[in-house]
Amino acid sequence: MSAAGRAELSSLALALGAGRVAGARALVAGRRVREPRPSPARLRELARAIRAGEDPLGVLLSALRTPEERRALGAIYTPPALVAAMSEWGATRRPARVVDPGAGSGRFLMAAGAKLPDAELVAIDTDPLALLLLAANASVLGLARRTRVVRADFRRVAVPEIAGSTLFLGNPPYLRHHALSAADKRWLVRAAEQLGLQASRLAGLHVHFFVRVAGLARSGDVGAFVTAAEWLDVNYGSLVRELLLGPLGGSRLVVVEPCARPFESADTTAVIACFEVGSRPVRVGYRRVESLAALGSLSGGATVARARLEAATRWSALGRRAAARPAGHVELGEVFRVHRGQVTGKNAVWIAGEHSAGLPASVHFPAVTRARELFRAGAVLEDVGALRCVIDLPEDLDLLSADERRRVDRFLAVARRAGAHQGFVARHRKAWWSVGLREPAPILATYMARRPPAFVRNPCGARHINIAHGLYPREPWSPALLDALARHLTANASLSAGRTYSGGLTKFEPREMERLLVPKPDLLL
Repeated sequence: MSAAGRAELSSLALALGAGRVAGARALVAGRRVREPRPSPARLRELARAIRAGEDPLGVLLSALRTPEERRALGAIYTPPALVAAMSEWGATRRPARVVDPGAGSGRFLMAAGAKLPDAELVAIDTDPLALLLLAANASVLGLARRTRVVRADFRRVAVPEIAGSTLFLGNPPYLRHHALSAADKRWLVRAAEQLGLQASRLAGLHVHFFVRVAGLARSGDVGAFVTAAEWLDVNYGSLVRELLLGPLGGSRLVVVEPCARPFESADTTAVIACFEVGSRPVRVGYRRVESLAALGSLSGGATVARARLEAATRWSALGRRAAARPAGHVELGEVFRVHRGQVTGKNAVWIAGEHSAGLPASVHFPAVTRARELFRAGAVLEDVGALRCVIDLPEDLDLLSADERRRVDRFLAVARRAGAHQGFVARHRKAWWSVGLREPAPILATYMARRPPAFVRNPCGARHINIAHGLYPREPWSPALLDALARHLTANASLSAGRTYSGGLTKFEPREMERLLVPKPDLLL
């Protein structure tokens, strides 16, 4: 965002009375705001919109920041339908205080403040400009006296105990683990250990916020967070699931179907998790909605037995009725192992090209490196001629002839200059230069698309990298049986068996693909 844009927003916020909110003046202390004072007409227009329940300042902030700036902050502002439903649910718990740990421009706090005339409102965020806009909104709405803004990282800020209960309400910042520092990840591991739980360093920032609330909250406190829905299914999400079944006292889940695209500015899913600390409900509310327009309140839907939640490793499918297993069918995993292809660590180096000219042919392996290669192949991948080659060197380079070794050493010098030896994957291989491709799989499958997976026979022996899965029989299968299985999977695999992301993008992890039902071999032919 430009300096002029920041100055304009700061001027608007101060002119609308942001300085009347505790902690707000400190956000601009020492800075000169050079933007001319906004016209009275513009201030009246903004105030009118704010009183009508809109967030014109937050909209301006989002428009002035680039998508890259918004992603770096994890700032995905929440649609009104989600804000209204969640704040209404929270208000029925009559808390003495509302804490929004990633407050942004204050959509949740303003909605909750209107419904809770006596509650203290605490806004926590690391973004000083967003907090200044929140203070302006609070001032216009007459909430300045009981609003406090705190510029801090929620994981490290003190939240003092009070006489009544606290409502933790909001949309925690959405940052994937790649954007988090090593210190952030260490914090998560330590904080989880203090709760007697284990944390994965692959967890995104929203998981950190659940953990922090579990460490802060007292019996009687409540909360409602809307986050990406990944944690319902993925391994790192087991920590959130354990928190909801344990110290947080999860009471209700509302899943927004991925095709609804709940956040216009981000390609992500949504689930609302409601919790009541100290409770241990026998059944947990579970509701699925197809669109934000159908959300209304958070009530309604079905319930899921606590025992079922405790036993399940994936929660996204709990609201769907399980399909009956047809007679004579088994799970694919009973007859085949499914393995994702190898991660190269740096495709630009390990996929052959001009940079690898001169390498011996023995280290070039034709491989499926793009999902579209399988979609285009149809039922059978018959020829490797159109595929690119992956360079896979032996771990023991002394196995090469003297001439081959000289040519490989020249290539490795190029690879080093490209940083191929420094990446995470390379540093965790036995030999950084050896990709370690799997043997050819007789059936290859795509695993992420907005259409069912393609299952393709691979008689030509192509290798595959991590854009595809390989299906390997546990016992020898004849070519005719392999052909029949690939045809059956192509015709019958359903997107509902995978993990669906925003916009309908569906992903099948290896274990999810192994749960697909297939006829026993004697019924395939």
